[in-house]
Amino acid sequence: MPKSSKKRLNTQVIPEPALEKRTRRQFKPEYKLRIIAAADACQHGELGALLRREKLYSNQLSAWRREYAQHGIAGLSKSAPGPMPSKTPDQRRIEQLEKETKRLQRKLEIANDCLDLQKKALSMLDHLRSGKDV
Repeated sequence: MPKSSKKRLNTQVIPEPALEKRTRRQFKPEYKLRIIAAADACQHGELGALLRREKLYSNQLSAWRREYAQHGIAGLSKSAPGPMPSKTPDQRRIEQLEKETKRLQRKLEIANDCLDLQKKALSMLDHLRSGKDV
């Protein structure tokens, strides 16, 4: 028995901001420098409390210290996440074109082999029609 249209429930989906995907946190160089200074001023056992309060991980602090030691404040500036690409866009394009070239060459070889087979088959049929032995 079909359901009446009067009793339909509201089926509209309402997005909840709490369930939306989180974005990556971004820290300003000043904040990083302030946290490094606060971590250096911590006594034994206080570093964990600082990291929990700021919702940071120890590896973030280690990376920030390393960047600051190597490059100064400029090292704390925003950097792209993840490893550096091993190939330039031009190198990736060249590899893509070389792969495409190999694929097309293989396709051409197959087409040429098919033509050779057709020529041989036609030649054999001509010999059979003329009565000559192959």
